[in-house]
Parts: sequence; C-alpha cells; structure tokens
Amino acid sequence: MPGSKRCCWQPARPVDDPVDDIVSQALITALRQTGGSAPQPIPSAFAPAPAGDDETMTPGDGVFATMDEAIAAAELAQRQYLFCSMAARKQFVEGIREVFLDEATLERISEMAAEQTGMGNVAHKIIKNRLAAEKAPGVEDLTTDAETGDGGLTLVEYSPFGVIGAITPTTNPTETIICNAIGMLAAGNSAVFSPHPRATEVSLLAVKLINRKLAALGAPANLVVTVQKPSIDNTNAMMNHPKVRMLVATGGPGIVKAVMSTGKKAIGAGAGNPPVVVDETADIEKAAQDIVNGCSFDNNLPCIAEKEVIAVDQITDYLIACMQKCGAYLVTDPAVVAKLEALVINNKGGPQTSCVGKSAAYLLDKIGIRVGDEVKVILAELPKDHPFVQEELMMPILPVVRVPSVDDAIDLAVEVEHGNRHTAMMHSTNVRKLTKMAKLIQTTIFVKNGPSYAGIGVGGEGFATFTIAGPTGEGLTSAKSFARKRRCVMVEALNVR
Repeated sequence: MPGSKRCCWQPARPVDDPVDDIVSQALITALRQTGGSAPQPIPSAFAPAPAGDDETMTPGDGVFATMDEAIAAAELAQRQYLFCSMAARKQFVEGIREVFLDEATLERISEMAAEQTGMGNVAHKIIKNRLAAEKAPGVEDLTTDAETGDGGLTLVEYSPFGVIGAITPTTNPTETIICNAIGMLAAGNSAVFSPHPRATEVSLLAVKLINRKLAALGAPANLVVTVQKPSIDNTNAMMNHPKVRMLVATGGPGIVKAVMSTGKKAIGAGAGNPPVVVDETADIEKAAQDIVNGCSFDNNLPCIAEKEVIAVDQITDYLIACMQKCGAYLVTDPAVVAKLEALVINNKGGPQTSCVGKSAAYLLDKIGIRVGDEVKVILAELPKDHPFVQEELMMPILPVVRVPSVDDAIDLAVEVEHGNRHTAMMHSTNVRKLTKMAKLIQTTIFVKNGPSYAGIGVGGEGFATFTIAGPTGEGLTSAKSFARKRRCVMVEALNVR
C-alpha cells in the first residue's frame, strides 16, 4: 500500500436509501420547528479532484452544493472506508499531516483565516495549525483490550460511528478541521464539516487540500466533505440528517445545547472563562510572563487562554509591575476603563463581536490611546463583579482582582469560571493549595506554573486538540472520542495459557 495510488477498498453494496453563539439561537429555533430532512439518492460516483487551480472547487474536492449531497457522498465513502486496512488509515492520516506541515500551506491558511475573520494574528495561527497537524492523535490512539480464560477470548476495540457531522468555529477554523479530520478518519469515520460562515473560504480550502491528498493516496473519495455556502439552514440539515450518527460542536454554549437536543450522540466543546490564580509562594516574574504570553496568544481567541487574574494581596502590586515589563498596558483611570467597557461590551452585557480577537493596540486606539505592537495585553485592577471578570471576552483585556488570601483566590476562581469546567491556571509552589484548586474547580484542563497553551501541548507534554469537550465529558478529544467500543467474543477457543 505505501507509495501506491491503488484504492484500498472494495466496492460497497448498493445503498437502498436514496457554529458558535453568533448563529446558535437561530439554530435552536430551527431545530424546534423542523424535523429530519430526507436524504437524497447517493450519486453513482465522485471522482477524485483533477489537478488545477486551488480556488476551483469540484465534487472531488469534497465541496458540494447541498448538505444532502455532501452527506450522501460521505456515507458512501465511509462504507468503502470500512474495508481499508489500519495501515491504510495510518497512511491517510499521515498524508493530512504532511499537507498542513508544509510551510507555504501553513502561512497561506493562517493568513487567510486572519484576513477573512478579522481576528487573531498570523504568527500565532501558524503555531496553532502546526500544532494540530503534528500532535493530534492518529490510529495509535485506538488501543485494544483483550481478556482470555477458560471461556475463550474477548476483544474490546474501537470501531467507527460512521458519518460524523462537525460544526467548526470562526475562532479556530482550520485548526479545528485539521485535528477533527485526523481523529475522525483515524477512527474509521467520514466527516461532514459545517464551518462558520465568516471563515468560509479558508475552511473550504482546508477541506479541498485534504481531499486532494487523500485522492493521491488512493483513499475513497469524499471522506471529508462540506458545502459551498455554509449557513444556519445547512447546519440544521446536517444535525437532523438520519445518516449522520454523531455530532461534534466546537463553539459556544448555544451551539452545544443545539447538538445535544438532537437525540444523537453529541460531543460539545463549549465556552470557558479561565481564571488564573497567583499566590504569595509563586515565582512572580515567571508568572507575569506566562500570564501575558497566554492571554495574548492569538489575541486571546483560544477558549483556554487566561481571561482574569486573581492575585493574593501581598504580591499583587509586584505582579502588576512585572506584567507591565512583559508587555501589559496598565489602565488606572476609571474613565478610561469605562470607555473601554463601552467599546467591547454590547447592550446585552456580552462581548462586542467586532472587538473579539483584536489586538491590544487596536482596542486602545479605538479609545484614543496610541501604543506600539510591544503592548500585548490591556491590564486593569477591577472588582470581581465587573463584566471584564465575569464575561469571556476573547480579547487581550486582563482584569486583576485582589484578594486577601490564596483560599479566597481559589473560591473566587471557582465562582468566575461559572461551572464551565473548561480551563484554569494557578501559579504557586504550595502543592496542597494547587491540589485544593484542582479538586474544587474541576476544569478539563488545569495548568500549574505555566501559560494556558501548555494545556494543549504548546510548551507542555501531551497531545493537541481544539475540541475540548467539557459539557459532554470527553475532555480533550482524540481519535478514540470519535469511536465506539465494541466487544468481539470467541467462545472456548484461542486461550493458549
């Protein structure tokens, strides 16, 4: 198989059957008003994409006019994929990695994402896309359990769900497609992506690049598909389609609620509001650098990024001073804080969409303060009930709340995390207090003495993912998250003990 373009699958038998919170409310309404949509007849063939202009989309690129056509193609592909060997799966997954580890491709998709969404920065998006391609687990994640005895042999293995529908966000559009495609295909599934409309072009490009690589490797056509015009209606059609066996939503609480209401197996990666606690035993200089670096990473777009600092009183002044040396711009004038609040908080009390993912310099410029690119975050000491503390802004604005003791800091961190069970950080050398916070806050990711992004493998150990499923409990998703456990039993045989 390696090096061959010969298809690994046998012909399938004929088939008898013929976004984040910006869209979530409309999506939930649509779910209540509509039932499942009937699938269209499966097309007889989907040829691999011909070589040509990158911007030209053909059916072989995995991009379809309607969601029904995309799902029909993905179902046929997955039936064929069932006959591929594990070695072939591994080759296909490694092929996807190769595509997105090409430096020119990394730069291109990162630039496109920043330009089309108006969020984040190119250098950090390159890091994130590379991370997804390098460290998302593949077929090695699918371990086998075996038990033998007088009764025979029992195997428990991971098996595919089938067709998976995946909703991807505007904040991490290509990163999510890359790591989900690797995991879903490693587990033997096909994937139908419903990207956020604001990231249409770059998302379609990612799907196309995957399809062309898989076609060159001899994979069944259309293992990864999407639609030409992502929309609420197309997402609704995907969620309700009877051929879609699992839904994976990476976005806000509304979209997670929507997929969980369908009755299908759902993985929901929802919002967070990650606090970082700093106590009197911490290495303050390192904590300051880590916090600024984590908060400013891709202009605070990652849901894991530091959103508020809770510091013990006796070290707060020094921590703020150290953060200023690391690129934080301190705002002390209440009038300036009020102007910033008016800019970034909408009339419903949430983040102003037009400010999400913007740089600190951009936000300050909007309120009449000119600074250079050396300013990474905006810092302000604020009370715990301020919206900058309570709301997940996804902007490099970092409120600092001063508290009397580390126990008070831990209690407040639990409060402002709002039970999202997403991510939290703590800087301390007191192991007992680190343990206390870990147990009380119950987040999926808990980073001790490091920047938030260490929790997904940047400068830390462990695999990477951009679908962190706190609401549904899978945690950091990997190939096994997109598979189901099956038991295979041989009675009174194959026991050689």
